[in-house]
Amino acid sequence: MEKIATAYKEKMKELSVFSLICSCFNPRLHKNLETNKDFMVVKPINTRGSGQAFEVILKPPSPVSDATHSIISPPKKRDVSLEDIQKKLEAAEDRRKSQEAQVLKALAEKREHERDVLLKALEENNNFSKIAEEKLCLKMEQINENRRAHIAAMMERLQEKERHAAEVRRNKEMREVTE
Repeated sequence: MEKIATAYKEKMKELSVFSLICSCFNPRLHKNLETNKDFMVVKPINTRGSGQAFEVILKPPSPVSDATHSIISPPKKRDVSLEDIQKKLEAAEDRRKSQEAQVLKALAEKREHERDVLLKALEENNNFSKIAEEKLCLKMEQINENRRAHIAAMMERLQEKERHAAEVRRNKEMREVTE
């Protein structure tokens, strides 16, 4: 309960400071700023072209208010034994090893993934090369077949011409013999 009361009093102090800051923007409240609060003094400073300036002086707590406005002190540190330090060091070492194992595992997974990607790329490259080679072989076979067909057609025409020439010679010889 005492902690709640102390926290409430601290919050009320903050609200006072907050309302002081807000009052800087409200010209109707400037007359109230010159009054002294029980824990602070606000003095206006010369007005400047850029706006107004104030000096806030916080009063030290009085002995009476010290008990009512005491700030909760942080808990005292207990004496740390050598065993506690060793346990903390071992726990830290275990965490470090665990993190290191996680990093190594992530690196191994990354390498495995990269290896898989590389193998897949090599396989695709080999498949592409095989397909390209097969297409080239088919094209070369077609070219060779076309050449053979062309040569065969030329040979056929040449033989046709030789037969025709032989027939013309025979006819010429027969004419000469009959004459």
